Amino acid sequence: MKKILYTLLLLLPLSSFASSGVKLQSVNVDLEDFASIQKGAKHYVTYCLGCHSAKYMRYKRIAMDLEIDEEIVLAEIAPEGANIYDPMLTAMNERDSKKWFGTNPPDLSLISRVRGPDWLYTYLKGFYTDKSKPFGSNNTVFKDVGMPNMLWKLQGEQSAVMEKSHGEDVISYLKTETEGTMSRQQFDQFVTELVNFLVYVGEPVQLERQRLGKYVLFYLLMFCVIAYLLKKEYWKNIKH
Repeated sequence: MKKILYTLLLLLPLSSFASSGVKLQSVNVDLEDFASIQKGAKHYVTYCLGCHSAKYMRYKRIAMDLEIDEEIVLAEIAPEGANIYDPMLTAMNERDSKKWFGTNPPDLSLISRVRGPDWLYTYLKGFYTDKSKPFGSNNTVFKDVGMPNMLWKLQGEQSAVMEKSHGEDVISYLKTETEGTMSRQQFDQFVTELVNFLVYVGEPVQLERQRLGKYVLFYLLMFCVIAYLLKKEYWKNIKH
Protein backbone atom coordinates (compact mmCIF):
# COMPACT_ATOMS: atom_id res chain seq x y z
CA MET A 1 0.00 0.00 0.00
CA LYS A 2 2.85 2.40 0.85
CA LYS A 3 4.49 1.74 -2.51
CA ILE A 4 1.22 2.53 -4.31
CA LEU A 5 0.81 5.80 -2.40
CA TYR A 6 4.40 6.83 -3.10
CA THR A 7 3.91 6.08 -6.79
CA LEU A 8 0.74 8.18 -6.95
CA LEU A 9 2.44 11.08 -5.18
CA LEU A 10 5.32 10.95 -7.66
CA LEU A 11 2.92 11.02 -10.58
CA LEU A 12 0.95 14.04 -9.36
CA PRO A 13 3.41 16.72 -10.53
CA LEU A 14 3.46 15.18 -14.02
CA SER A 15 -0.14 16.20 -14.61
CA SER A 16 0.98 19.81 -15.17
CA PHE A 17 3.17 18.84 -18.12
CA ALA A 18 2.27 17.81 -21.65
CA SER A 19 3.63 14.61 -23.19
CA SER A 20 6.26 16.80 -24.93
CA GLY A 21 7.58 17.98 -21.54
CA VAL A 22 6.18 21.52 -21.96
CA LYS A 23 4.73 23.03 -18.79
CA LEU A 24 1.00 23.57 -19.26
CA GLN A 25 -0.59 26.96 -18.66
CA SER A 26 -3.47 27.07 -16.21
CA VAL A 27 -6.95 28.09 -17.36
CA ASN A 28 -9.82 29.26 -15.19
CA VAL A 29 -12.82 27.12 -16.22
CA ASP A 30 -16.17 28.25 -14.82
CA LEU A 31 -19.19 26.22 -15.93
CA GLU A 32 -21.49 28.60 -14.07
CA ASP A 33 -20.43 31.44 -16.37
CA PHE A 34 -23.09 30.94 -19.04
CA ALA A 35 -22.05 34.10 -20.89
CA SER A 36 -18.52 32.71 -21.30
CA ILE A 37 -19.80 29.35 -22.54
CA GLN A 38 -22.15 31.09 -24.98
CA LYS A 39 -19.26 33.11 -26.41
CA GLY A 40 -17.15 29.95 -26.55
CA ALA A 41 -19.89 28.20 -28.54
CA LYS A 42 -19.86 31.04 -31.04
CA HIS A 43 -16.05 30.87 -31.29
CA TYR A 44 -16.26 27.11 -31.86
CA VAL A 45 -18.76 27.40 -34.71
CA THR A 46 -16.76 30.21 -36.31
CA TYR A 47 -13.26 28.76 -36.08
CA CYS A 48 -13.55 25.01 -35.36
CA LEU A 49 -16.77 23.57 -36.78
CA GLY A 50 -15.48 23.83 -40.34
CA CYS A 51 -13.31 20.78 -39.63
CA HIS A 52 -14.25 19.42 -36.19
CA SER A 53 -17.68 18.15 -35.23
CA ALA A 54 -19.04 18.01 -31.70
CA LYS A 55 -21.63 15.40 -32.60
CA TYR A 56 -22.84 14.66 -29.07
CA MET A 57 -24.03 18.24 -28.58
CA ARG A 58 -27.20 19.72 -30.09
CA TYR A 59 -28.08 23.39 -30.41
CA LYS A 60 -31.28 22.66 -28.50
CA ARG A 61 -29.24 21.44 -25.53
CA ILE A 62 -27.14 24.61 -25.58
CA ALA A 63 -30.28 26.75 -25.44
CA MET A 64 -31.69 24.71 -22.53
CA ASP A 65 -28.51 24.55 -20.45
CA LEU A 66 -27.47 28.16 -20.94
CA GLU A 67 -31.05 29.38 -20.45
CA ILE A 68 -31.16 31.38 -23.67
CA ASP A 69 -33.81 31.65 -26.35
CA GLU A 70 -33.63 29.16 -29.21
CA GLU A 71 -33.85 32.00 -31.72
CA ILE A 72 -30.71 33.54 -30.21
CA VAL A 73 -28.87 30.23 -30.56
CA LEU A 74 -29.85 29.96 -34.23
CA ALA A 75 -29.05 33.58 -34.95
CA GLU A 76 -25.81 34.03 -32.97
CA ILE A 77 -24.29 30.55 -32.57
CA ALA A 78 -25.50 27.96 -35.07
CA PRO A 79 -24.36 28.16 -38.71
CA GLU A 80 -26.80 29.51 -41.27
CA GLY A 81 -29.52 27.02 -42.17
CA ALA A 82 -29.09 24.88 -39.06
CA ASN A 83 -32.08 23.48 -37.18
CA ILE A 84 -32.34 23.84 -33.41
CA TYR A 85 -32.43 20.03 -33.08
CA ASP A 86 -29.32 19.48 -35.22
CA PRO A 87 -26.13 18.11 -33.67
CA MET A 88 -22.97 20.15 -34.13
CA LEU A 89 -21.69 18.46 -37.29
CA THR A 90 -19.05 19.76 -39.67
CA ALA A 91 -19.93 20.33 -43.31
CA MET A 92 -16.64 18.78 -44.42
CA ASN A 93 -16.99 15.31 -45.93
CA GLU A 94 -14.56 12.47 -45.25
CA ARG A 95 -13.17 12.36 -48.78
CA ASP A 96 -12.15 16.03 -48.73
CA SER A 97 -10.73 15.86 -45.22
CA LYS A 98 -8.51 12.89 -46.12
CA LYS A 99 -7.39 14.67 -49.29
CA TRP A 100 -6.49 17.91 -47.49
CA PHE A 101 -5.24 16.63 -44.12
CA GLY A 102 -4.43 12.97 -44.76
CA THR A 103 -6.98 11.89 -42.15
CA ASN A 104 -10.36 12.84 -40.74
CA PRO A 105 -10.13 15.66 -38.14
CA PRO A 106 -11.33 14.20 -34.82
CA ASP A 107 -14.68 14.91 -33.22
CA LEU A 108 -14.12 17.19 -30.22
CA SER A 109 -17.11 16.25 -28.08
CA LEU A 110 -14.92 14.57 -25.44
CA ILE A 111 -11.56 16.23 -26.10
CA SER A 112 -11.62 18.12 -22.80
CA ARG A 113 -12.02 14.85 -20.87
CA VAL A 114 -9.22 13.18 -22.83
CA ARG A 115 -6.69 16.02 -22.82
CA GLY A 116 -7.80 18.27 -19.97
CA PRO A 117 -8.57 22.02 -19.95
CA ASP A 118 -4.98 23.15 -19.31
CA TRP A 119 -3.69 21.10 -22.26
CA LEU A 120 -6.33 22.59 -24.58
CA TYR A 121 -5.56 26.11 -23.38
CA THR A 122 -1.81 25.69 -23.88
CA TYR A 123 -2.33 23.95 -27.23
CA LEU A 124 -4.50 26.72 -28.67
CA LYS A 125 -1.95 29.33 -27.61
CA GLY A 126 1.08 27.25 -28.57
CA PHE A 127 1.22 27.51 -32.37
CA TYR A 128 4.38 28.93 -33.91
CA THR A 129 5.73 29.43 -37.43
CA ASP A 130 7.52 26.41 -38.91
CA LYS A 131 8.12 26.65 -42.66
CA SER A 132 9.15 22.98 -42.84
CA LYS A 133 5.55 21.88 -42.15
CA PRO A 134 2.83 21.59 -44.82
CA PHE A 135 0.66 24.24 -43.15
CA GLY A 136 3.58 26.41 -42.10
CA SER A 137 3.08 25.98 -38.36
CA ASN A 138 3.88 23.67 -35.45
CA ASN A 139 2.81 23.44 -31.83
CA THR A 140 4.62 23.36 -28.51
CA VAL A 141 2.51 20.63 -26.90
CA PHE A 142 1.64 18.67 -30.06
CA LYS A 143 4.80 18.33 -32.12
CA ASP A 144 4.27 17.95 -35.89
CA VAL A 145 0.53 18.53 -35.54
CA GLY A 146 -1.33 18.12 -38.83
CA MET A 147 -3.51 21.18 -38.31
CA PRO A 148 -3.09 24.79 -39.45
CA ASN A 149 -3.18 27.61 -36.94
CA MET A 150 -6.73 28.84 -37.44
CA LEU A 151 -6.34 31.61 -34.86
CA TRP A 152 -3.20 33.29 -36.22
CA LYS A 153 -5.03 36.43 -37.35
CA LEU A 154 -6.32 36.95 -33.82
CA GLN A 155 -3.14 36.04 -31.96
CA GLY A 156 -0.52 37.09 -34.47
CA GLU A 157 2.47 35.01 -35.57
CA GLN A 158 4.96 33.51 -33.13
CA SER A 159 8.39 32.00 -33.58
CA ALA A 160 10.08 29.43 -31.35
CA VAL A 161 13.24 30.42 -29.49
CA MET A 162 15.35 27.30 -29.03
CA GLU A 163 17.90 26.29 -26.41
CA LYS A 164 20.10 23.27 -25.83
CA SER A 165 18.99 20.69 -23.26
CA HIS A 166 20.90 17.42 -22.88
CA GLY A 167 22.35 17.91 -26.34
CA GLU A 168 18.98 18.49 -28.01
CA ASP A 169 17.24 21.63 -29.26
CA VAL A 170 14.12 22.35 -27.20
CA ILE A 171 11.71 25.28 -27.22
CA SER A 172 12.57 27.84 -24.56
CA TYR A 173 9.70 30.24 -25.25
CA LEU A 174 7.59 31.69 -28.06
CA LYS A 175 8.40 35.13 -29.41
CA THR A 176 5.78 37.35 -31.05
CA GLU A 177 6.79 38.24 -34.61
CA THR A 178 3.66 40.02 -35.85
CA GLU A 179 0.76 41.37 -33.80
CA GLY A 180 -2.74 39.99 -34.26
CA THR A 181 -6.08 41.76 -34.22
CA MET A 182 -6.40 41.04 -30.49
CA SER A 183 -4.20 42.07 -27.61
CA ARG A 184 -2.63 39.33 -25.50
CA GLN A 185 -5.28 39.76 -22.80
CA GLN A 186 -8.11 39.68 -25.33
CA PHE A 187 -6.73 36.53 -26.95
CA ASP A 188 -6.28 34.82 -23.59
CA GLN A 189 -9.93 35.60 -22.81
CA PHE A 190 -10.98 34.31 -26.24
CA VAL A 191 -9.19 30.99 -25.71
CA THR A 192 -10.55 30.70 -22.16
CA GLU A 193 -14.10 31.04 -23.49
CA LEU A 194 -13.45 28.42 -26.15
CA VAL A 195 -11.99 25.97 -23.61
CA ASN A 196 -14.88 26.68 -21.24
CA PHE A 197 -17.29 25.63 -23.98
CA LEU A 198 -15.33 22.45 -24.75
CA VAL A 199 -15.31 21.49 -21.06
CA TYR A 200 -19.08 22.03 -20.95
CA VAL A 201 -19.55 19.88 -24.09
CA GLY A 202 -17.47 17.09 -22.54
CA GLU A 203 -19.95 16.77 -19.64
CA PRO A 204 -23.02 19.01 -19.91
CA VAL A 205 -24.47 17.62 -16.65
CA GLN A 206 -21.35 18.25 -14.57
CA LEU A 207 -22.92 20.94 -12.38
CA GLU A 208 -26.02 18.78 -11.81
CA ARG A 209 -23.82 15.78 -11.00
CA GLN A 210 -21.89 17.78 -8.43
CA ARG A 211 -25.10 19.12 -6.90
CA LEU A 212 -26.65 15.67 -6.56
CA GLY A 213 -23.36 14.22 -5.34
CA LYS A 214 -23.64 16.18 -2.10
CA TYR A 215 -27.03 14.61 -1.37
CA VAL A 216 -25.74 11.14 -2.24
CA LEU A 217 -22.79 11.51 0.14
CA PHE A 218 -25.10 12.79 2.88
CA TYR A 219 -27.41 9.80 2.34
CA LEU A 220 -24.51 7.36 2.55
CA LEU A 221 -23.28 9.02 5.74
CA MET A 222 -26.71 8.75 7.37
CA PHE A 223 -27.01 5.16 6.20
CA CYS A 224 -23.67 4.32 7.82
CA VAL A 225 -24.81 5.85 11.12
CA ILE A 226 -28.09 3.90 11.05
CA ALA A 227 -26.27 0.68 10.09
CA TYR A 228 -23.82 1.16 12.99
CA LEU A 229 -26.62 1.77 15.51
CA LEU A 230 -28.52 -1.25 14.18
CA LYS A 231 -25.42 -3.41 14.50
CA LYS A 232 -24.98 -2.30 18.15
CA GLU A 233 -28.63 -3.10 18.85
CA TYR A 234 -28.33 -6.61 17.37
CA TRP A 235 -25.14 -7.44 19.28
CA LYS A 236 -25.79 -5.75 22.64
CA ASN A 237 -26.99 -8.92 24.41
CA ILE A 238 -24.42 -11.26 22.85
CA LYS A 239 -21.53 -12.07 25.09
CA HIS A 240 -18.12 -12.70 23.60
